[in-house]
Amino acid sequence: MLDTTQSDTAPTREEPQEEPDEPRGCLFALSQPPLMIFLAVIGCLLLMAALHDLLLL
Repeated sequence: MLDTTQSDTAPTREEPQEEPDEPRGCLFALSQPPLMIFLAVIGCLLLMAALHDLLLL
């Protein structure tokens, strides 16, 4: 059986983590493919509903 107990001496990192040059904001989130696909599907559904209301009702 594997020993899963934690030891008292955990490895430490002496190097500080580098901060990114620019913070990631909203434009970075919008550039993600899954979000863009989701927004495109919602937009198409809204467009189809609007066209249905305007042209067929």
